[in-house]
Amino acid sequence: MKKTLLFAALGIAGMLTTLTAATAQVAGSTTTIGVTITETDHLALGWSVKKGILGKTVYNDAGTKIGKVQDLIIDPERNVSYVIIGAGGFVGLGQHDVAVPIAQIRDEAGKIVMPGATKEALKALAPFNYASDTTRRDRFVAEADRGIASAKQEMAVLDKKASNAAGDVKAKLDRQNENLRVDLRSAEDKLSKLNRAGVAHWRTFEGDVSAAMARLKKSVGDATG
Repeated sequence: MKKTLLFAALGIAGMLTTLTAATAQVAGSTTTIGVTITETDHLALGWSVKKGILGKTVYNDAGTKIGKVQDLIIDPERNVSYVIIGAGGFVGLGQHDVAVPIAQIRDEAGKIVMPGATKEALKALAPFNYASDTTRRDRFVAEADRGIASAKQEMAVLDKKASNAAGDVKAKLDRQNENLRVDLRSAEDKLSKLNRAGVAHWRTFEGDVSAAMARLKKSVGDATG
């Protein structure tokens, strides 16, 4: 039953979109493994999740032990995206954890297998480090700022269209623009509260900002779709 749950966790995995084509092909390995700089930055801002997979040995398809599972990463879109594999050393002493796309992990006869990989290939990857809470906050705020700026641009376009329209068309554009304006003010207000809270308490307001940004995104979609 434990194995079933273990690999069910792997089965729900979703890959993050590869943002660049840069990977590392290591001599002696038949699999190109690696994480791009952009991907690493993205996944580091996701959430860790504790599952029964932790501490399990990872093998290659030749049956050689190449590391142990240290963690799973949930990306900001709430998909299990990466496995953090310890490829050598000990905590605090030469520890080398790397992020491996979960699509490269297989369940073979109850074992966690990474076909074609070697311990040397994993060690050649850049080590994975978790993002600080300050980094998470800064990224979250920056993404919200971009969403708000984009909504303002769309609202300006709608204003111009409405000014040149008449009758029912103008009335519809005015309604859409007013809905967009209301949701924009709400998003700005929620984000302002989060900013005033500072690094220590920003997570208290994270959910409100996320909900407001989702409403704003929908309003933009309704107005431009």
